Amino acid sequence: MPELPEVEVVRRGLERWVSGRTIDVVEVRHPRAIRRHTAGAADFAARLKGLRLGTARRRGKYLWLPVTGGGPAAQSAAEGIAPIVTPSVTHGLAILAHLGMSGQLLVQPQRAPDEKHLRIRIRFADAQDTELRFVDQRTFGGLSLHDTVPGDPDQLPDVIAHIARDPLDPAFDDNAFHTALRRRRTTIKRALLDQTLISGVGNIYADEALWRSKLHYERPTATFTRPRTAELLGHVRDVMNAALAVGGTSFDSLYVNVNGESGYFDRSLDAYGREDEPCRRCGTPIRRRPWMNRSSYFCPRCQRPPRP
Repeated sequence: MPELPEVEVVRRGLERWVSGRTIDVVEVRHPRAIRRHTAGAADFAARLKGLRLGTARRRGKYLWLPVTGGGPAAQSAAEGIAPIVTPSVTHGLAILAHLGMSGQLLVQPQRAPDEKHLRIRIRFADAQDTELRFVDQRTFGGLSLHDTVPGDPDQLPDVIAHIARDPLDPAFDDNAFHTALRRRRTTIKRALLDQTLISGVGNIYADEALWRSKLHYERPTATFTRPRTAELLGHVRDVMNAALAVGGTSFDSLYVNVNGESGYFDRSLDAYGREDEPCRRCGTPIRRRPWMNRSSYFCPRCQRPPRP
């Protein structure tokens, strides 16, 4: 699954290439790609026609494009669905993108051949010869249209209002995170992957930050002091910023940015995916252990397990 750095790379591409453009035509080529939009493909396409895309935004692993504008009522009638009340369409709506395991948002020339797993095509009402394509081999991801939280400055879709801020967000509260961490009475890797506590951290960057912090993934959160929490957050931010600098982590061709380019942070990983390779700090072979239907990678010498 893409984590914060990978999603942020895509967000930056969308901000550059599609923010501010007006939608002309939406083509839904696979119903699973809009299954989270319960009104269906015709409604999704009709409601978006004529709307203007705002600045691409992100919270943790979640990506969305606020939309403003009007004029879809006539298209709704043409599609044989009930006209939509203008205020609910022109204000407080956002397209939420869920990339899943293989979803890609690509900005492609209109004349470019269709990708084998093209699911949604969005064309714009301007002279630029590019369109937005949602490509998804495994069809676990998709796009959907949602109301935004009233008064929220980020125009956050209401369906992800429970998601916590991420550690790269200027509004992230380190002290509040420490207090909540201590109250959870769980283990540290479970806490890092809890998107209601801290968003954007997944399996890869949790293992990397824990390796840098010399912390075992089963360390109880109740044992964390404020300085220890601050140190861990610093490593989480460092590893994410390092990944951002090289375009994220790509283990295969499924994760790419909007131009179809892969990231290269996998070449710099210190723990994740390095089973039996020497620890870059002490030379001890990195171990892998099954963990919550995933794997945890750690150095048995640098990251000693907690005492019973």
